[in-house]
Amino acid sequence: MAKPKRKKVRRSVAKGIVHINATFNNTMITITDLNGDTLCWDSGGTIGYKGSKKSTPYAAQRAAERVADKAKKFGIREVEVRTKGPGSGRESAIRAIQAAGLEVRAIEDRTPLPHNGCRPRKKRRV
Repeated sequence: MAKPKRKKVRRSVAKGIVHINATFNNTMITITDLNGDTLCWDSGGTIGYKGSKKSTPYAAQRAAERVADKAKKFGIREVEVRTKGPGSGRESAIRAIQAAGLEVRAIEDRTPLPHNGCRPRKKRRV
């Protein structure tokens, strides 16, 4: 016997947290509620870019616009922004989130910095 399908419930959330993980190869943007449960996410790759174009600030901007539109459907109006990583898409993603109509309350940089931990990789010679 088939199980009855349960209807997916749209939660109404007023405040959220935007996590921006900007690596050298891509920019991932995730919006969570205050508990840390993921509501929606997007990245340079899901927008449709491949290869080195995923890491551009424009791809991060497009991803941030799209994830902000998804977040508005959940009722989010205020967000805190937490960035992580050395990538180039951090600032453009924050600007796109503000331009999309979400009110940015706080911006926090959570890039992990070693306190003289592991030995770093060898320097790139280009």
